[in-house]
Amino acid sequence: MKKRKLGNELEVSALGLGCMGMSAAYGPAADSGEMIKLMRLAHERGVTLFDTAEAYGPFVNEDLVGDALAPIRNDVVIATKFGFDIDLETGARTGGTNSRPEHIKAVAEASLRRLKTDRIDLFYQHRVDPAVPIEDVAGAVKDLIDAGKVKHFGLSEAGIQTIRRAHAVQKVTAVQSEYSLFWRGPETELLPVLEELGIGFVPFSPLGAGFLTGKIDENTTFDATDFRNLVPRFTPEARKANFALVDLLKSIAERKAATPAQIALAWLLAQKPWIVPIPGTTKLHRLEENLGSVDAALSDADLQEIGTALAGIEIEGERLPEAVLKMTGL
Repeated sequence: MKKRKLGNELEVSALGLGCMGMSAAYGPAADSGEMIKLMRLAHERGVTLFDTAEAYGPFVNEDLVGDALAPIRNDVVIATKFGFDIDLETGARTGGTNSRPEHIKAVAEASLRRLKTDRIDLFYQHRVDPAVPIEDVAGAVKDLIDAGKVKHFGLSEAGIQTIRRAHAVQKVTAVQSEYSLFWRGPETELLPVLEELGIGFVPFSPLGAGFLTGKIDENTTFDATDFRNLVPRFTPEARKANFALVDLLKSIAERKAATPAQIALAWLLAQKPWIVPIPGTTKLHRLEENLGSVDAALSDADLQEIGTALAGIEIEGERLPEAVLKMTGL
């Protein structure tokens, strides 16, 4: 597995593993024993970055990741997140944010216990809390870093001014936001700022929540608990319109003896050397497919062809429900 550096200092595998879908968001939770096997197999294949959060479950995904990685703890990088208003005893949540410094520190202690570790390698603010100055948030994480409980500070779905202000207090190692051929919003402002500041980028949903695999069309039915039922981009009408993007990926994949998913991930990896996508999966064959993208190199001509074709494809539908979008870019 090839390596990359986040923030010029945190070395991780070129492709990480997003663990959220093992416990939440895409329907019923997968079998925990099988997911532990999957994470350990991912590590055997060279994956070192594993992404979770207290909000996934809540709590159960951190427990799962902790169980899976305990035997190989010193060989992996664990990223988790704080920032939602979740009761640390009951798991009850209001749906709002909470990044008060005392809450951040309490979340860190709880996450450490669930992850069965003495340090969090990368601690993200999951969503910006408008009620708490980002300088106070960065200061709280700095205290945790000084205490040895956290190694690196990250932000998720934050706006560029928030990133600059946070970085001035405590170095931001990585920013996590959605980015893929299905949603290229970060290209306009975010990526230039990250390059300027020397911050790594960790795209989630790099396969467009599964759409870019080519296995989802307008006739696909999701489980009642799957969040994609609420996403405008995943209405049957939008899926039908947006399949032009999948057709593009399929045409390139055929020439490259690859899959659409591998081309989509290879495209992301080709954008910047400090981009580390974290596709998630619950299936071993999908894990193997995703990891194959690291070697599915795209030439300059390939990238130019994709860019030209993209200019003629208009993606239909917002990437998230309106209420969730309001929590991004702050």
